[in-house]
Amino acid sequence: MAMKQHQVDQARTGAARGAVRADARKPARRRWPGSVCALALGLSWTGMAAHTASAADLISFWDSPRKGGNSFNAAPPDEAYFQALAATGATWVRLTFSKWNGEGRDFLLGDADRYDGLPPGDLARLRGVLDAAHAANLKVVVVPLSLPGARWAQQNGGAFDDRLWSDPAYAEQAVRFWGDLAAALKDHPAVAAYNLLNEPAPEKTTGLPENGATADLLAWQARHAGGPRDLPTLYGRIVAAIRAVDPVTPVMVDGGYYANPRSLAAWPARLADDRVLYAFHMYEPYDATSAPNMQRETPLRYPGAQTRYDGGTATWDGRAVARHVGAAFDWAAAQGLPATRVVAGEFGCMRRWADCAAYLTDVLDAVDARGGHWAFYAFREDEWDGMDYELPAGLAPGRFYWLTEQGRAGELPRDGGLMKLLTSRMAR
Repeated sequence: MAMKQHQVDQARTGAARGAVRADARKPARRRWPGSVCALALGLSWTGMAAHTASAADLISFWDSPRKGGNSFNAAPPDEAYFQALAATGATWVRLTFSKWNGEGRDFLLGDADRYDGLPPGDLARLRGVLDAAHAANLKVVVVPLSLPGARWAQQNGGAFDDRLWSDPAYAEQAVRFWGDLAAALKDHPAVAAYNLLNEPAPEKTTGLPENGATADLLAWQARHAGGPRDLPTLYGRIVAAIRAVDPVTPVMVDGGYYANPRSLAAWPARLADDRVLYAFHMYEPYDATSAPNMQRETPLRYPGAQTRYDGGTATWDGRAVARHVGAAFDWAAAQGLPATRVVAGEFGCMRRWADCAAYLTDVLDAVDARGGHWAFYAFREDEWDGMDYELPAGLAPGRFYWLTEQGRAGELPRDGGLMKLLTSRMAR
């Protein structure tokens, strides 16, 4: 899900929030070799080799700024969904599969408690969705919400899963998972990047404040260098496993502390691989952009909201947004990376917030001014209407959920002004 997973859970209600599935105690699945997966999908090695010949060197796709949206739906999207997204002007979609029902407890992982190979049925379903996106002429960045030992909180009883960041055995499983998935997807024409994990937060249980002082962020990174909480080390291992089977598909990596650009800027160096995109998410000031603000008697306004930040207090306006976003771009420039290797992988605000348009405009101005890529959160999410910008502000509260539960989501009005704003920015 978008935003910070430890906070956004509070904004949702109902069973659709990702409760643990009833089949959670299914026995662990044995590992499936790649040849079995290929046969299960009706593919021959000859057919796969022929497909390889048509695969593009996709880093060139990212050599100019790209604009898109996030797809975080509980049901696998169909071609009509992707066609509708493409009609907004989007050229790419950041797609998670982790909310879909699969063969085991955790889609495509089988079980985040012990990864033992890609479930063939799950892989076939993912490939079908990629086919649908390709038919709509959209490029896809695939992103899991969970990895072995890091189950998404909304599928973990609301609890943060720290195992990946504290037990090296889970890093081994995460490396193996991504090697398997890259081998399975490397030749699919829709895939433009592998985003290794949505909003990792290895810092969360260590006492480091999320938007703490820069000196504290740097000290934390230095203290954990080379250890299980060191994201660059884990990412480097995963990238090596991917490159063993797929030398060309770009990799996208989120910075730490829920993809905070300042946590990314605390990394001492870029990754060694040249086909890496560095991503951040933008919901600051979260106290103002998020659902809890809508419950205040007097919601915080933008510009003007004040929050604790970098050891002091920040007053949020366009300049503050640009500084926060700029941390990622400044770091990239210092590493010798072009701005087109930086991605605002998510950004957004509650659509019914009076200042959402002003906030979105300032975020877009900040990213566009630096020449980076962006993807808004989210397009037609099927279980939450908080950031569905096609919905007009005047839509009656609860109407989205009632029509969705009745199977009549197609009757929802989709003439919201916020989507018109985003569409106009995609056309630039």
